[in-house]
Amino acid sequence: MYGTLLLLHILAATIWTGGHIVLSVVILPKVLRDKSPEKLLSFESVYEKIGMPALIVQVITGIMLAYRLLPDISQWIDISNPITHGILAKLTLLTLTFCFALDARFRVIPVLSKNNLTVMAWHIIPVTLISILFVVVGVSFRTGWLY
Repeated sequence: MYGTLLLLHILAATIWTGGHIVLSVVILPKVLRDKSPEKLLSFESVYEKIGMPALIVQVITGIMLAYRLLPDISQWIDISNPITHGILAKLTLLTLTFCFALDARFRVIPVLSKNNLTVMAWHIIPVTLISILFVVVGVSFRTGWLY
């Protein structure tokens, strides 16, 4: 079961992180150069169909993997346990991602235009960096970087 959970988690992380890297490095510069919210919304509408399910898979498998490491959920906040550092880091990154997503969805995207594309860029870039940090923290569970 562990192998399947980890495989699904890594595949979903690949989709989520890879999609955001493509968005930040390839799509966003063109969108900002051309002042084209349509290009951004077009990418988002296509990517969202695979990116959001990938994020959901990551959340579910991540919780299941964390539970396998620390079955007593009350230990997830015990900072004296080194495993907790990774779990809390992942939960913090997830919370930040969720906050950026809510703000973008309800405040930025409804009024997105060529005049405020930089506001959206200030959401895309941090979420991309956060997604990379998700991978770094995930790798640290095997390498011990966080403890």
